[in-house]
Amino acid sequence: MTSPSASPPRVDVRGPRFVAWITTGVLVLVLLVSAVSTVAAAILIGLQAVVFAIGAIAGPVKHPYGRIYAAFVAPRNGPPTETEPVPPLRFAQALGFVFAGLSLLGFALGSSIVGAVFAGFALFAAFLNAAFGVCLGCQIYPLVARFRRSPAPAPN
Repeated sequence: MTSPSASPPRVDVRGPRFVAWITTGVLVLVLLVSAVSTVAAAILIGLQAVVFAIGAIAGPVKHPYGRIYAAFVAPRNGPPTETEPVPPLRFAQALGFVFAGLSLLGFALGSSIVGAVFAGFALFAAFLNAAFGVCLGCQIYPLVARFRRSPAPAPN
């Protein structure tokens, strides 16, 4: 068991950026396919939602795209020069899951516009991380984490 003062686990920043590039490609494909078939778009965004859920629950080490990075890309890279904490990454994946879920709901209910808008939100966040290293979910995480922590009870 870890002590409360122990720092959270960390990962090489290149892994989440690689994951963001694959996610960007999948989400672009969702938007392109949605112009032809909302059913196919719903299937693709549903699969991406599952990937987001795995990332949110199990973290970057168990993330399907993260496993690809670990198996094929990381061995070719040098040792990490920069790392980042895991909890904000898991939160970012949870936000991706919410957007993908809303997109799936839109496509499933026959509203390709709603499906495309929420897939577009997820795409924007993924591309921002992939291209510029800016993780929107990671930026929001500290604000949300403040609300999760309950203050110590006041002495009577």
